[in-house]
Amino acid sequence: MKHNHNDSIACTVGECKFHCTTDDYCTLDKIQVAKHEPVASTVECTDCNSFQKR
Repeated sequence: MKHNHNDSIACTVGECKFHCTTDDYCTLDKIQVAKHEPVASTVECTDCNSFQKR
C-alpha cells in the first residue's frame, strides 16, 4: 500500500484501510464512485465503492 496520500482525493473515513493515517486524504491513486439509486439526485445517493474496512 502507498504511504503518501493523494492530494486530489480528500477523505474523512478513518475506518477505511486506504485512509491516510496522518491527515484526511485517501492513499489510492483513484477511487470508484457509484450510485445506489436509479437516478442520483442527492449526495446520499452516491458512495465510494473503493472502501475497504481497516
